[in-house]
Amino acid sequence: MHSRMRVYHRYLGFFLAGIMAVYAISGIILIFRDTDFLKEEKVIERQLAPQLTAEALGREMRMRDFKIEKEAGDVVTFKEGTYNKTTGMAVYRTKQLPFLAEKITRLHKANTKTPLFFLNIFFGVSLLFFVVSSFWMFFPNTTVFRKGLYFTLGGVVLTILLLFL
Repeated sequence: MHSRMRVYHRYLGFFLAGIMAVYAISGIILIFRDTDFLKEEKVIERQLAPQLTAEALGREMRMRDFKIEKEAGDVVTFKEGTYNKTTGMAVYRTKQLPFLAEKITRLHKANTKTPLFFLNIFFGVSLLFFVVSSFWMFFPNTTVFRKGLYFTLGGVVLTILLLFL
């Protein structure tokens, strides 16, 4: 069992190295999602229904903290752009990640309605296997194994502490 677990751990590790690299990069990018890091500004012209209320307008454009700054005649001005109540035309600016960065950050946002769901489940189960199989890398009566348990406990404690900060 000891040597088989080591072999499974090794080859699964090689297989997952690429997936882990992409997850790591996308996770780092997501840490900065509330900033303009890597984002490009785009101007969007969108035809909406005429005579929308402020609440309906914000909901239709999917903007958080939507707030109208002023209204002049038929033109409603908000932080990101304008909306013409008569024509329903909205022109606004948004900041988006470049194409590839947007695609890889979807790894962390996948749900049961996307094909990435299966990759995420496989990846999560594989990482759990890594956790369990790592304890078969060394015999239980060795110093390295005991130190490994202390480091594992340290990782759990640090994570729990940071969750509550």
